[in-house]
Amino acid sequence: MSVQEYMRLPYNYIVKPVQDESGSYFYASVLELDGCQSTGETFQEAYDGLMEAMEGWIETKLENGFTIPAPLDDDRFSGKFLVRLPKSLHARLAFEAEREGVSLNQYTLYRLSR
Repeated sequence: MSVQEYMRLPYNYIVKPVQDESGSYFYASVLELDGCQSTGETFQEAYDGLMEAMEGWIETKLENGFTIPAPLDDDRFSGKFLVRLPKSLHARLAFEAEREGVSLNQYTLYRLSR
C-alpha cells in the first residue's frame, strides 16, 4: 500500500485540549500509530499538524520496511472479555460492589472507566 492509501484508512484520531505549565494548546495523536503526534494552538492547527505528521510517520515506516498497524475496528469487539485476577482482589471487588448495592459486573465497569 502507498502512503496515500494508508492516509485514507479509518484511523482513530485523538485531539484534546491541554493546560499545563507551558500554557493552553491542543494535543493530537493517532491511537494506532505509536509516536505519531502533533500540537497546535487551535484544534484545527493540531489536526492539520497531525495529518502532516502521520504522512511522514507512515512514509518513514514504509521506507524502512516496518509494518504499519491497521486501524482498530470496533466491530472486532464484543464488549466481553475474561480477566483472571488474584482471589484477594476478586473478594475485595465483590465486597465493594455489594457495599454499593450493584453487581460485580457493574462495579468493575465503573472502576475500569475511571
